[in-house]
Amino acid sequence: MNQQAEPAPYIRHGTPAFRHTNLALFAAGFATFGLLYCVQPLMPEFSRHYEVSEAGAAMSLSLTTGVLAFAMLFAGGLSDAWGRKSIMVASLLASAVLVLVTALMPDWNALLLVRSLLGLTLSGLPAVAMTYVSEEMHPESVGLGMGLYISGSAVGGMGGRLISGVLADFFGWRIGVATVGLVGVLAALIFWRMLPPSRHFVRQPLRWRSLLARFGGMFRDRGLPWLFVEGFLLLGAFVTVYNYLGYRLLAPPYKLSQTVVGLIFGIYLIGTFSSAWMGHLAGKLGRRKVLWTAFALMLLGVALTMTTPLLLVMLGIVAITFGFFGGHSIVSSWVGRRAGAAKAQAASVYLFCYYMGSSIAGASGGLFYASHGWNGVALFVGALVLAGLLIALWLFRLAPLVNVATPPTPMSKGAMG
Repeated sequence: MNQQAEPAPYIRHGTPAFRHTNLALFAAGFATFGLLYCVQPLMPEFSRHYEVSEAGAAMSLSLTTGVLAFAMLFAGGLSDAWGRKSIMVASLLASAVLVLVTALMPDWNALLLVRSLLGLTLSGLPAVAMTYVSEEMHPESVGLGMGLYISGSAVGGMGGRLISGVLADFFGWRIGVATVGLVGVLAALIFWRMLPPSRHFVRQPLRWRSLLARFGGMFRDRGLPWLFVEGFLLLGAFVTVYNYLGYRLLAPPYKLSQTVVGLIFGIYLIGTFSSAWMGHLAGKLGRRKVLWTAFALMLLGVALTMTTPLLLVMLGIVAITFGFFGGHSIVSSWVGRRAGAAKAQAASVYLFCYYMGSSIAGASGGLFYASHGWNGVALFVGALVLAGLLIALWLFRLAPLVNVATPPTPMSKGAMG
């Protein structure tokens, strides 16, 4: 009698497979966000060196995230046809090489061109990583797994900014950017060696008609479109704060050095705790019950940044950072839970909105800074966060899904989206 093969087990926390997966995803998040955001503390230096405005300097990040947003709409579909791991490895290595090339660019337009290409190559990782976690991890471990991946993103975002900002003060911005590129190559190699192969991936031919149908089906869900908007508001608010923070702290009355401003990005380390902790808490209590607290904390932080004492400003940045990483962890895992079979497409649309928030709001904030200084930026960011809070309170009343296919192992009710 033929015996049917047992289905492959899902990855659960506490197992060696979980540790290997999260080390690989931590390295991937570190590389992706270090490569992406290493230019952020250098914007005042770009303004001085290339004689561009604050909003013009912000294009070094906004162009990257804008291209990244559009490219990720297709990254999920390509990974359905070509496989998850191969797309992610190629994405990381190509992106690290492009950052190395950035350090060699002779003029501002050439730098913007390479930064735009970086958005294209980076698109192969974030959406696919979200899909990999949703496919390969047990539902009880998805929140923690996604939180740990985002922790790597937090460390990478901090590390990229810190390395480029501090080295720029001593050796020039080109050395800082090149060093980030080398770290990215190393992280990509760790990812390639440590990530287990997909065991629940089912290859799907790239059929554009069915792909568009899966995209359209997501917008019939009551919750997913609002979760996409939350992604736009979260990163739009967060990136705008950090884009123009350096300008404020380098100017009177603070007059901090580039090194000190770079060290302030160490606040990102808070994200390594808040993303994992709030993601795990949401998995136990329910995402609906926890998400609104992330936006409320960010709103408090924005208010604190409008004060003058440096300590209160820094406490405000801490609150914004804690709330952002926690909120992103909750929303990104919630998208995977509600999407069902369209996980790759849902992740792509979520991250499209997420990075369009960075691109649009991050560049728009420069107009508010030029016209009204930091208070203009804070009011703009406060409006974004308030909108996110109101949507989170509406989502609080959203009924959890009860018809999502899950593996045979029982799942606690609190983990439902």
